[in-house]
Amino acid sequence: MTSIRGINCLTGQAEEYLIENGTIYKIEPIDTDLEQLPYIGPGLIDLQINGTNGIDFNDLSLTSPDLLNATHQLLNQGITSFFPTLITNSDENLIYLLNTLNQACEAYPLVDACVGGIHLEGPFISEQDGARGAHPQEHIQAPNWDLFQRFQQASGNRIKLITLAPEWDGSTSFIRQCQSMGVQIALGHTLANSEQIAAAVEAGATLSTHLGNAVPTQLPRHPNLLWDQLAQDKLYASIIADGFHLPNNFMKVVMQVKPERTLLISDATQFWGMPSGEYTTHIGGEVVLESDGRLAINDGSGLLAGAAKSLLENVQYLLIERLASLDQAWSMASVHPAQFLGRKTILSAGQTADLVLFGFENGEIGVKHVWKGGMLIES
Repeated sequence: MTSIRGINCLTGQAEEYLIENGTIYKIEPIDTDLEQLPYIGPGLIDLQINGTNGIDFNDLSLTSPDLLNATHQLLNQGITSFFPTLITNSDENLIYLLNTLNQACEAYPLVDACVGGIHLEGPFISEQDGARGAHPQEHIQAPNWDLFQRFQQASGNRIKLITLAPEWDGSTSFIRQCQSMGVQIALGHTLANSEQIAAAVEAGATLSTHLGNAVPTQLPRHPNLLWDQLAQDKLYASIIADGFHLPNNFMKVVMQVKPERTLLISDATQFWGMPSGEYTTHIGGEVVLESDGRLAINDGSGLLAGAAKSLLENVQYLLIERLASLDQAWSMASVHPAQFLGRKTILSAGQTADLVLFGFENGEIGVKHVWKGGMLIES
């Protein structure tokens, strides 16, 4: 049996965690000087991540060892569960990449334990400029159940989340079919109107993907797709809190409207963890990674080319900007995504021991130790 002592970052209480057979066996309060204890929190969960430190989940050269390497990098940041995210591509390439991800999970138990599912962000999104973002237009298509079945077979049934645009004909029936198979549906990269959003939620959609991004620069005053999604009580909202993708006032509104249903995602690309400089992506785009972590298209426009900060850095940003308290920020990166996935509590007796021990150094979060399924992860 393993014993861990720390301050529960969600409650502020000093506690001892007893871990046995990979689960939290017992949690007991302790009477000690809080200043002598580190913080302890549930493992972070990133539902949308495209890569890290030169490893691109959308690159056809991806290997099983690459995914193992990425898993260790994520664990070192306190991220104990993640959803490798694939964007729009040709049917053949997506099938190849899904098979690669499945092979990595089958080859490495640690990868299998950490990959909570695969997030398919496309190809069932809007083909219109302003909504499709950087997704290649030639491969965007309407939701197709037969094609999804091919995707799911290649993934080993690991696709657990799909982002789609609900304005496509047949979207509501596709959403219902996915929900019946345990696949969550998120709305994103969309120009859907009020009726289409309401119909998608009625059919079973449960999430707004990176709300506020992949949206035209100008929208009608009202109604518009931002108000419509915020007003849907059943929808969770994922946001990228890296300091570049959204202004603070918008994030503040989202968190106030959906205090228990706002969750953080990194949407990080392979450039997270890489040194600043100019790069050429595998799809031919020229980008520049600035020293502060801003990733932009290298054409002088200043337009973002994706995200390059980790989920932990998103938590840190909310704290620095005083947009959230520690318990609120950490919950948005752990408790809320867990609830979205159907786990009601994740820091209680009987739950899997995915834990992060951390402290603060010069105001920044420093991860000390990480446990995945009760196993101490060596950095």
